Amino acid sequence: MNLFHKVWLAALLIALSACAPLPTSTTSSQAEAPLQTITLPGARAPAKTTGPLLRGSEALEAVETQAASQVADLSAPVDLWDRMRRGFAMPDLDTDLVRDRERWYTARPETITRLTERSRKYLFHIVEELELRNMPTELALLPFVESAFNPNAVSSAKAAGMWQFIPSTGRSFDLKQNAFRDDRRDVLASTRAALDYLQKLHGMFGDWQLALAAYNWGEGSVGRALAKQQKAGGSTAYADLPMPMETRFYVPKLQALKNIVAQPQSFGVTLPLIENHPFFDTVTITRDLDVTLAAQLAEVPLEDFKALNPSLNRPLIMAAATPQILLPWDNATLFIRNLDAYSAGPTASWTVWVAPATMKAADAAKRVGMSEAELRRINNIPNRMMVGAGSMLVVPRASHVVSDVQSKVADAGQVSLAPELVMRKISYRAGKHDTVASVAQRFKVSPGLVAQWNKMPPKAEFKPGQQVVVYAMGEAEAANNTAVKTDKAVKTRLAVKPRKPPTVVAKR
Repeated sequence: MNLFHKVWLAALLIALSACAPLPTSTTSSQAEAPLQTITLPGARAPAKTTGPLLRGSEALEAVETQAASQVADLSAPVDLWDRMRRGFAMPDLDTDLVRDRERWYTARPETITRLTERSRKYLFHIVEELELRNMPTELALLPFVESAFNPNAVSSAKAAGMWQFIPSTGRSFDLKQNAFRDDRRDVLASTRAALDYLQKLHGMFGDWQLALAAYNWGEGSVGRALAKQQKAGGSTAYADLPMPMETRFYVPKLQALKNIVAQPQSFGVTLPLIENHPFFDTVTITRDLDVTLAAQLAEVPLEDFKALNPSLNRPLIMAAATPQILLPWDNATLFIRNLDAYSAGPTASWTVWVAPATMKAADAAKRVGMSEAELRRINNIPNRMMVGAGSMLVVPRASHVVSDVQSKVADAGQVSLAPELVMRKISYRAGKHDTVASVAQRFKVSPGLVAQWNKMPPKAEFKPGQQVVVYAMGEAEAANNTAVKTDKAVKTRLAVKPRKPPTVVAKR
């Protein structure tokens, strides 16, 4: 302590002693009640004063020592790992499975390095959100266990994102999922939903280890396991519950990671430095924007932009549905400046087109001026699938289109698909009393199509032995062949030509 601080502290002591109230003769119980001592979290209670009165430098030294013992550690964290350690609050699990996972992680230092490097984009935000909710900060390590901090991870159960929400649970926590975006991958939305869910589970079970088991196994499964243990008079602790092997390893994995972060030197691990500073900043957008242009204006690699905005399913950012994007901290201001100065044309070269009717992808592509392959790729349309009526497809934005995508379209993001109708040509000899209507009914097609294929009026009759052309789907053709073969009156009059039949689509 320098001279200035010593003089200041001595003056403060003199002022406090001068301001002390004189003893009074009041008999009020309130006045006689002893003063309560408030101790900061982590600070030791003040020691009782005993012994002779100290004076001069001795008194000053004693006051300094006592003051130091009453003040909590307010020093800034060295890095994000240090900040995280200060918020560890879950009871530790000490089992053989924890030791097993510790050995597994420490035997693979390159894995720890790769995972922590991937996490640096998101970890500060998660730790800060946990602190704001007064939740244990070791929960920030959970995405290591869930997805290896990969926001694009998808499990066999169709769980997505770094917090691994299945579709139904994601919808329960307001995570939008449509053709244009999947909020289960969104950094901010999925973190909010995950912490909401964990808080809910902790409220249900009153135990963080059981809450984590429920996050992995399902709240219903954990509830039934607890009820079964209680009925049998057994322990309801996490380690004693019967559970699937994945859940049995779930908390030990998190505990092992917590132990390594708490004392990396003890495990021979060097954690990559992660500064105690936000990695990204949010930027509001007010007009539609191409993903590639956004990355260019922010002057960041496209891969890095997508890593911060992984919820986008299409090459277009729709301001009506995604009004903010995430950018590296130092690039956010740069992006705003570059966007304001941008004058090379529209900021969006894509828009949304709503299919007026069910049609083949090739026909839809012709209407919007793009190749079928590109239409399928951009909109994730599988081969041999048709575009359903009302489908909202991302297509090139025509020069005359000046308005952005409307919110009712951007929020819907609907794409319906139907199997492509591959028709086979059948040559059929008409029998007595065969009409356009009867042939259509036999092959389960409309009379108008039969009339069109044979260039006849819809209510016309065929002459006995007349060659009739019918186009039917593969399954329908097989079913009708079977039906015809069982009908003695016509079984000799149906012949399928051996040559490869053409693909026919009825005229609109």
